[in-house]
Amino acid sequence: MYGGDEVSAIVVDLGSHTCKAGYAGEDAPKAVFPSVAGAVDHMDIDESDNAEKSSVSAEKDKGKRKLYVGSQSLGYRRDHMEVLSPFKDGIVADWDIVDSIWDHAFRECLLIDPKEHPMLLAEPSSNTQQQRERAAELMFEKYKAPALFLAKNAVLTSFASGRATSLVVDCGGGSTTVVPVHDGYVLQKAVATTPIGGEFLTDCLMKSLESKGIVIKPRYSFRRKEIRPGELQTVDLDFPNTTESYKLYAQRLIASDIKESVCRAPDTPYDESAYSNIPTTAYELPDGQTIEIGADRFKIPDVLFTPSLVQTIPGMESFAEIAPTVRGLPQMLAGGTASMQQLKERLEKELLEESPHAARVKVLASGNATERRFSVWIGGSILASLGSFQQMWFSKTEYEEHGASYIQRRCP
Repeated sequence: MYGGDEVSAIVVDLGSHTCKAGYAGEDAPKAVFPSVAGAVDHMDIDESDNAEKSSVSAEKDKGKRKLYVGSQSLGYRRDHMEVLSPFKDGIVADWDIVDSIWDHAFRECLLIDPKEHPMLLAEPSSNTQQQRERAAELMFEKYKAPALFLAKNAVLTSFASGRATSLVVDCGGGSTTVVPVHDGYVLQKAVATTPIGGEFLTDCLMKSLESKGIVIKPRYSFRRKEIRPGELQTVDLDFPNTTESYKLYAQRLIASDIKESVCRAPDTPYDESAYSNIPTTAYELPDGQTIEIGADRFKIPDVLFTPSLVQTIPGMESFAEIAPTVRGLPQMLAGGTASMQQLKERLEKELLEESPHAARVKVLASGNATERRFSVWIGGSILASLGSFQQMWFSKTEYEEHGASYIQRRCP
């Protein structure tokens, strides 16, 4: 059992799109940055400069891979830099990147020594035993944390809304997950997941805009210079060694802002003819180009409710085949995508229509977008600061005595 100061606990929510980190007991995380890393393989760069290298020296060397983490580092374009996610199908596939993200959060953002703070880590409901044990090993062996607790995302979201029992729908970056929570525990067999998340909607918006001839220029690909007071001119820049993954990352940042700024869930199921003459909303791109967003303002968000709409978006054919088998958005809201305008109202309306007349339906969502976006982290902040929780920590002493597998007993 760990008997430290609960106020000094650090809460980390490493989501598929964003990493949130901060102190337990606070209202919002202090550090929020993309949960991806820019990777430059110096071996590859050396090979491109000297094509006559032997085949033996052409083997990949992990030690030569340089990782860049954080909004500022990722915002700087580098030759041959690939943007990589540590996740694959919702679970961690690259622990080197996770290590770099945690290290950046602790040492660069929070400016703390991890060995002085207990750590509460949020984890997806689908996390495997091997994943949990690997997280414990990394926290205790490398960061020397005095104590650790792993908590399910859905449970923390439920706590953030003031309830121990609820049906949570987490609309995250990589997917939407429906999780029943009863008395603070996940009913694992009833968990359901769909691949439609915030990043998928961003891709839909980008493809739809491209089909209309609108190409989003990444910020690094042009320079705006003032010709005379009040008059700007854009000069295109060419960087041939920029990777496709970095270009897509930079374009997605802009498309995501368009989505968050102008999109809203329609009051009723989207109909092409009904929204064909809808008034447009202007949006100014970073290069100075002003575009008009019309029906896409409502069509893209409605993909959450009607996945088959993907079949009408040019460029999304790869998903169109499985779209009919993907279910629309069910119950309670959480995650970054849940902050989209009118999402709660539309969800409540649909649930009332599908439920028996005698059933009582209540959709709970935080009053502002910030609370909804950080609901998992806020739940962790509440939990880790409770006096009654302090006996639940998995301590470093227990880890050294029982091993990483003991995390299954301490963090059910």
